Order: sequence, then structure tokens, then C-alpha cells
Amino acid sequence: MPLASRSCGCPGAKLTNVRSSSPAFTFIDLFAGIGGFHAAMKALGGECVYAVEIDKQAARVYEANWGHPALGDITEDADDDLGVMNVPPHDVLCAGFPCQPFSKSGAQRGMDETRGTLFFNIASIIKAHRPSVVMLENVRNLIGPRHEHEYAVIIETLRELGYHVSDVPTVFSPHLLPPELGGAPQVRERVFITATYAPDQVAKDVEFGGPLPAATMADKFGDFDPKRDWHIEDLLDDTHNVPGCELTDAETHWISAWDEFVQIMRPLMGGRPLPGFPIWADAWLDFPEMSRISWSAKSITIPAAVTMPTVDSSLPAWKQSHLRKNYDLFARHFADIIPWAHQWRLYSEVFPPSRRKLEWQAQDSKSLWDTVMHMRPSGLRAKKPNYLPALVAITQTSIIGSRERRISPRETARLQGLPDTFIFPDQPDSATYRQMGNGVNVGAVWHVFRRHVERDRALLSGNGVAGARIVEAVAGAPSRSSEILAQHQPPCTDRTVCRTAHRRG
Repeated sequence: MPLASRSCGCPGAKLTNVRSSSPAFTFIDLFAGIGGFHAAMKALGGECVYAVEIDKQAARVYEANWGHPALGDITEDADDDLGVMNVPPHDVLCAGFPCQPFSKSGAQRGMDETRGTLFFNIASIIKAHRPSVVMLENVRNLIGPRHEHEYAVIIETLRELGYHVSDVPTVFSPHLLPPELGGAPQVRERVFITATYAPDQVAKDVEFGGPLPAATMADKFGDFDPKRDWHIEDLLDDTHNVPGCELTDAETHWISAWDEFVQIMRPLMGGRPLPGFPIWADAWLDFPEMSRISWSAKSITIPAAVTMPTVDSSLPAWKQSHLRKNYDLFARHFADIIPWAHQWRLYSEVFPPSRRKLEWQAQDSKSLWDTVMHMRPSGLRAKKPNYLPALVAITQTSIIGSRERRISPRETARLQGLPDTFIFPDQPDSATYRQMGNGVNVGAVWHVFRRHVERDRALLSGNGVAGARIVEAVAGAPSRSSEILAQHQPPCTDRTVCRTAHRRG
């Protein structure tokens, strides 16, 4: 029996606000992660009939929340060449698949060209079951220059299999949606490929490029302005004390030092904005006067003047530009910068090189402690606290200045559109951050799927009972998934039971 079909014996997750006890449609969840697609489809009244996720920790969270096993390997369950198909029939196929390079032999096109990649396994499932709707999600790079060929082959393969699909990708981010439509204050641009089974339309699509994308980054929602109207505070817990999210003493020291720099610079700028270019404190060491200062001494003498260094013309143009700007800043304000650097021991082991850099992108924010910060290899980046950059599956966890701590795992789940009843049983916070960074945003899925169904309403309504049910489910859905997901009740409320279930095999 395939791993993905095992069950922990828990009942399925309950959504008490779903309109009917019988499912509106069935769906499968490929590369399922912790269930972002599942959340959106379940809230629409769908029933998951198959899920697969190869990561054990993510699969455990998925099963604990949705009552459906997911641990498994899609390559063992679906392969057209081997005649293997352990995936059941379904109405909607969802997949947040990894992008892999396809062959460019020239002799192979469409599905044949995808052999040896995970998309071939997706195509094998589509070929076997012809679901009414296919919804794929990937990172923005899928439509970049490096993957232009792969994107074209995916579209060609879907059309080869009988699907009505646009040449133009749907690119969308949850921060574009107002909260009343399920948006979230997170810039998370993702590519969605949505397709409807309509073999009679394929010839027209090939000739004319298919339909318009389901959604775009240019979509407007009344007078909603993400920069003006989002406030990350709205999603935060009102506490500074969240275990595991505290700043270290060193981090507090670095931020406090650069915050004082901001306070020093404001009056010196004479009402002009703070520098928007990366500030590199190590560049100031190129001034010969800096080498004559004993930075470890209790007191220092400020030079009366400084000698402008020469920029190395062999450096890349962008680096030359940044150096000139840093040299000019220091030459104008060295009398204030040098005492600050000495006071905070900037040129000592207290400050590693990556912390001697500041990227100020917070415009008119008064203090670093009023911003959202990231400790990056390129420096300390500060942004306005309206919305966050994309959650990523690495250690650059956002620091919330107003809370003097990192964003918590629960808060990252909210950013992904998951309800507060969503659980992460018995796993370290690092695993939760990674899963949120890898996950799909529920609100974005909800919006793009609804837009797709509305666009292809006529095709789906004429596409048998399954298509008509999907149209009906979307037509009767609320404006945002959270109205239903607020009633989410994980089936695995007994963590001992869950731990036992997830240790099997």
C-alpha cells in the first residue's frame, strides 16, 4: 500500500460552516506541504481524496490538521511510463511543484519532454484522470529567463492533454488583496497556472494564445492601497514576550547602534530623506585618517579634515556607485560618524562585517524600532511596518521593531492565511518557519481559483456534473476563506495520539 494512503485513524478536519455535508467536489493535493491548497479547497466545500508530501515533518503537520495522510513519494504513485497509477479520480488537481529543467533535445515536445522530472508525474495523473481544473503554483522564477523553456513546455503539455490555459502566467501576491477579500500583509509573488479541461478549445488557444490570466499584479480592488492600508501590527500578538523569538544581546546592540546612527543623521539631512543606498561602514575605513585612530582607546581625537579615497575603476559599476555615495556621506559627516562608531565599538569583534551595513528602506519611520528588520548577509535591512517581504525557508526571520522580537511561528501562519486553530504538534520552531516559507498562501489560492472558475464558468458548466459543482461551490462561497477556516477544528487534538500515529512505519 502506498505511504500516502495510510491513515492515523483520526477523523477528518471539521469546518462547521461548510454549506453541505456532501462534498462539492473532490481534489488532490500534490507536494502538499502543510496544506495551504487543502485549506482553500476544503473551505470551498471540497474533499481531499489523495495527498502526497515527501517531507516527514510537513506531512505530520498536514495529517494532524486535516486528518488525511500525506507522507509519500509521487514518483511511486504515478508514472505513465511504468503503468503505475495509485492516485484516485478527482475533480481538481492542486500542486505546488518544484521547477526542474526539461530536456531540450528538439525531438521531444510536450509531455514527452518532461520525462525524468516531477512534472511528468503530474502530467501522468492528469492524463489518467482528466480533472476538470488543474491549479499549479510555483515561484516567480518559473517565468524568468532561466526557465522560459520549462514554462512553455508546461503550457504545451497541458494543451496536449486537452486543457484550456493561458499563455500568460497568473502572477499574484496576497498583499494586493484587501483583508476583506482574504489578503495578507506579505509580498509573496507566485506564479499560478490554472487550466480547465476543454479539449474543443485547444486549437483556438494554440492559435490565439488562450484566455487572459485569472489574476494579475495590476488588479485593483476599489481604492485599496497596500502601501497605505496594510499594517503588520494588525496580525501581531500584543506581547513582547514570545518564547524562542527573543533577540540576542548582540542583536539588540547592533540595532541600538544603528538606531542611534539614524537619530544622528536625521537633523544632519536637513529634512531630506535618510540615504536609501546601502550604508557600508567598512568603506569608511578607506579614508587614510581612519587608520590612525586607535579604536580600542577610551578616547580618540577627531581629525580636522579627511582625504577622499579614490574609487577602484576595475570594480563593477554598481559597487563603484555605492562606494562613492558612502565616501561622500562620510566626508560630509565624519565629525559625527567617528564618535558614534567609537562609542558602539563598530570596528571590533562586537560587530561582524555583515552587521556594519545598513539598508534603510523605511522612508520616514522615526526609529529602527518602528520598522520591520532583517539580519541579512548584505546587512541590516529596515522596512516600513506595512507589509513583510516573502517568508522564506531560511533563517532571515523578520524582526518586529515595535515588539523587540522576531515574528512568531503563529504570526507567520496568519501571514499564510491559516487559522489560529492550526497546529504544529511537537516540532521545533525552525521547522514551522521552514514550512511557512515553503507554503502557498491560502488567500492567494482562494482568490486565483475563484477568478479562474468565474472566467471559465461556461466551459465548466458544460463539462459534466463535476464542473457544474465547482461553479456552484465558487458562486456560493464567501469573499474570503477565513470566514470558514475560523471554524477549523484539527482532528488530532490529542497530541499523544498524533505522536503515536506519526511514528508508524
